[in-house]
Amino acid sequence: MHFATATATMLMLMMAAGAAWPQAAPPPSSLGAQTPAGQATPQQGEPASSSPPAREENPGLLNEMGKLFEKSLSILPSLKSPSEAVDDFNARAKAAGDAVSRLAKPSSMVAGRTICPVSTNGAPDCKVGADKLCQAKGFKEGKSLNTDSTETCSAKVLIPGRARKPDDCRTDNYVTSALCQ
Repeated sequence: MHFATATATMLMLMMAAGAAWPQAAPPPSSLGAQTPAGQATPQQGEPASSSPPAREENPGLLNEMGKLFEKSLSILPSLKSPSEAVDDFNARAKAAGDAVSRLAKPSSMVAGRTICPVSTNGAPDCKVGADKLCQAKGFKEGKSLNTDSTETCSAKVLIPGRARKPDDCRTDNYVTSALCQ
């Protein structure tokens, strides 16, 4: 409530004081006013010039907004010509066709059970397992789709009364299905 009252009061004061930026120079009065020395008044017998006189720079709000608008238009990228647009469309269509043809290569899902060897960091390498599974089925390479893991223990675990040690069992991972190409 107080903000609205304060805003309205400020606007009235600005209007009463005439505090505003000029938007255009006032039109010259033709009632006995003298013209500046640099400008000549057209005589009645002379035709008026066809081009308007050059405008002076006007520091008004609308002028500043116009400058801002012109600057923002210069930032935008230029439009492509029709032939450039068609060339760009054709290049994108070719790239999309290549992607579809890669997907359309014959591939098959195979099932089996191949162990994933342990890599140097201790994790199972199931890419190698998928490749082996696919090569066994006559393909070149593969990607694992499904894996399984089992715990394999030594016979020492079966001895009654013997405490189980950390190195008695290991976990083996297997590729059970792969997508082959």
